[in-house]
Amino acid sequence: MSRTLALARSSALHALDRAGALLTVGAEAGCLEARLVPDQFCFAEQIDIVAGFALRATLPLIGQAVDEREPVLDAEGLAARLAEAKAIVEALPDAPLVEHVVHRAGFADLVQPPDDYLARFALPNLWFHLAMAHAILRARGLPVGKADFDGLHGYPEGFSWVGEAD
Repeated sequence: MSRTLALARSSALHALDRAGALLTVGAEAGCLEARLVPDQFCFAEQIDIVAGFALRATLPLIGQAVDEREPVLDAEGLAARLAEAKAIVEALPDAPLVEHVVHRAGFADLVQPPDDYLARFALPNLWFHLAMAHAILRARGLPVGKADFDGLHGYPEGFSWVGEAD
């Protein structure tokens, strides 16, 4: 498997894992419809978009189309969507990369080499929507931190830089 595809695959799987963890917290707290601001996607939409971007970060690299899907906004449906995306990403064939990824970014039509597509479009969007889901939970006062976002950091319970003297 190419390094680019391997990076896309591992990043997508990691983001899907983190989205599942945040979904559990958000659903239990009744935050599926919560937003940071009125004109932004709600928490459930952010999680749904993460599932979609896990596929957009991987499939186009090997010339496979990403099917358009109706949004899912309930906890059970979102968990199933995350699981489905995980299964698709895990089953990616070891295929050669396309020469260019042709896609849309909002209303912009783009043509990018695979490395550029992954680094400048797919992964930033994947992590942006995961970060927005995390931010919505934080804004609601839920006890999620960097460790919940990236699954890598470790802090003692109650740790915070807020209020610490310099």
